Amino acid sequence: MAKDKQAGSATLTRDEPVKKTAAASVVAPKPAPTRSVTSDPSRSAAALPFGRQNYTLMLAGIGIILAGFFIMSLDKEEFGFGFLGLTLGPIVVMGGFVLEFFAILARPKA
Repeated sequence: MAKDKQAGSATLTRDEPVKKTAAASVVAPKPAPTRSVTSDPSRSAAALPFGRQNYTLMLAGIGIILAGFFIMSLDKEEFGFGFLGLTLGPIVVMGGFVLEFFAILARPKA
């Protein structure tokens, strides 16, 4: 490297080759160890958090909630203030939410 006469700092010139330093040659890190795969199907990587019964109950709960909203839309009274919009529809929707709560908390059968 040649010294810059005006500023007194080191600058590279075309005449001098670039020197390799120890920091320039970086060693590649070792790959992380992989986990051993077990043959137990219940412990597979694609295992779902709930059982089949839980998902079936969740779908039924969603269907009941949608049916409740549909029942509320059938009310012919002004602004939905009839029996279907104020009483039956909300009760059906709440029943769907109770079923969803049960579906989430029920233990899957092994």
